[in-house]
Amino acid sequence: MFTGLIEDVATVLELTRREKTARLRVQTSLPTAEIRLGDSVAVNGACLTVESYTGNQLVFHCLGETLARTNLNTVVAGDPVNLERALRLGDRLGGHLVSGHIDATAAILDLGKREADIVLRLAMPAALRALVVPKGSIAVNGISLTIAEVGHADFALHIIPHTWNATNLQTARKGDLVNLEGDMIGKFVLRREQVQRESTGGVGMDDLSEAGFLT
Repeated sequence: MFTGLIEDVATVLELTRREKTARLRVQTSLPTAEIRLGDSVAVNGACLTVESYTGNQLVFHCLGETLARTNLNTVVAGDPVNLERALRLGDRLGGHLVSGHIDATAAILDLGKREADIVLRLAMPAALRALVVPKGSIAVNGISLTIAEVGHADFALHIIPHTWNATNLQTARKGDLVNLEGDMIGKFVLRREQVQRESTGGVGMDDLSEAGFLT
């Protein structure tokens, strides 16, 4: 479990492909003396397991499923990736509950200043349409962010200077893919509603969304 508060922007050293899987090696400023084999680390929001480490380098095994569902499939040497170590019981929850399981990727439609704000506008993945709500939480490349505006085909987030400076958003460009994870509590609510609707045959949130009532 994670909070969406990025601890380090690491540098990709290599992504070595092994048939349908890959080995990802990064250079980090995290205190590797505190990291153990088998620890969970969110890399661009995707929960990966530390396979080995040496000095200031961490190595992760990327499953085929991870490569298929995240932007880690596209990283090359020199790319920055966001890192966050797993939440410890008793830690402060400064962001929101993040599982590290990516729901979808989305393309950056626009990224730039709007008056005093930095605004990130993303394409709306169909899989997350019912979970993207104004003032709701979403993890973007593992960063806990608040949704500011919601359209039918896109949504926008406003980035504070600290988040901009402390994450890999500052190097992102229009057209780049980012990893998205919808709010965990929202998922449980939707699932409960879906099960109830299936048992009663009623109208649910998915039906309303498809009909255009939630846009």
